[in-house]
Formats: sequence, C-alpha cells, structure tokens
Amino acid sequence: MKILDHLEEWIITFLMGAATLIIFASVVHRYASGMAIPGVQDWLLGINMGWAQELCIIMFVWMAKFGAAYGVRTGIHVGVDVLINRMGDAWRAKFVVFGLLAGALFTGIVGTLGLRFVWENGMHHAFLSTFGMALGDVFEGPTTPDLEWPTWIVYSVIPLGSYLMCFRFLQVTVAFLRTGELPHHDHGHVDGLEEDEPLAPGKDDAIYRMDDNLHPHGLDKADEAPRKGDTK
Repeated sequence: MKILDHLEEWIITFLMGAATLIIFASVVHRYASGMAIPGVQDWLLGINMGWAQELCIIMFVWMAKFGAAYGVRTGIHVGVDVLINRMGDAWRAKFVVFGLLAGALFTGIVGTLGLRFVWENGMHHAFLSTFGMALGDVFEGPTTPDLEWPTWIVYSVIPLGSYLMCFRFLQVTVAFLRTGELPHHDHGHVDGLEEDEPLAPGKDDAIYRMDDNLHPHGLDKADEAPRKGDTK
C-alpha cells in the first residue's frame, strides 16, 4: 500500500520533467536549424522533431488525469460544502460518506466505460497479437498522426486515471469512517518552510521592521515632548 501513497506525484513529476526537456530540445532544435553552420545545420535538419508537440500534448493529458486522482487523495478539489458544514455531526458524516461513495461510483463507471472503449479501439487486437491468437475481424485501431502510436495506448489514461480516482475515493471514505477527518490541503503552506520557526531577531525580521527612511514611524518618547514655541 505504501507504493501507492505517492504514485501520482511520481507519475506527474516524471511527465512534467520529460515534457519540459522535450519542449526545450524542440525549441533549441528549431532555432539552431536556421543557423548557417557548416555541417551542424545539415545534421540538425536530418533530425525529425515533429513528434515533440504531439507527445507533450499526450503527457499533459496524462498529467491532468492523474492530477485529478492526486486531488482526491489530498483534498484540493473545490467543493461547495456550506450547507453540509451547518449540519449536525451525525447528518454531516452521512452526507460526506454519500458524496465520497458517489464519487467512487461515478469514477468507477467512467473507468469501466473507458476500458471498454480502449479494448474495442485496438487493445483487443494488440492482446490477441501478443499471445499469437487468431485475430479474425478484430479492429486493429487507428494510430496517432505524428508518433504513429496506437491510440488505445493514449486513451488508456481514461481507465487508469479513473480507477485510481475511484480507489482514492474509497480510501478517503475508509479513513473518514475511522477518524472522522477528511484530507485537507493548506494553500498557504510552502514545503520546506517551518511555520512555527520564529524569526531571528535583528536579522531575518529586517524586512518586516522597515528600518529605512521610506516608511513613516511612530514618535519616540523624546519626540513626543512639545517643541519650543509650540502651543497645545
């Protein structure tokens, strides 16, 4: 179970890093190919990077789908719970469990329908071909324009991401029944910063003290005394 605790982060981190490198390489290749450098220009023009955009689009779609599962696990999805929070503890718990189970049911249905679509869109043909079984009139399925990958591989994110979301909904439901707590994400928290760590006096808090002549300051006790010639 610990392997699944941070599965979404690993997948999203890998896809985001890979997409960034691919886009960077594609941009550099595009501009460097236009430079009249003997030998280097011909070599760069011989490299086909036309597939980079399509691959990055696929990666971002996968990131979004697994990011939705990450949102369920960490509680960052936006929800309207004003009415539920005004209920008593008993009724609130029932509605929370109902909402979580409804989310699990919905994502489970989407995952099943997506799996059926992927199976009929070429996965069935790939399965039979892999195990050397008779293909018959099974549909081979289309391929992507640039990469020429079977589209069922790209669309497989629908059942994978949806089933992972379903699992996360059930996981949150079980945890709520045990502890009565829902996952909550603090949008003001920054990883790596200790919120309870006090600032070092005279150094780290200098930015807050504004000890300069650009900000107005209160009068000191010595300044509070009336000047000579002033009247109250």
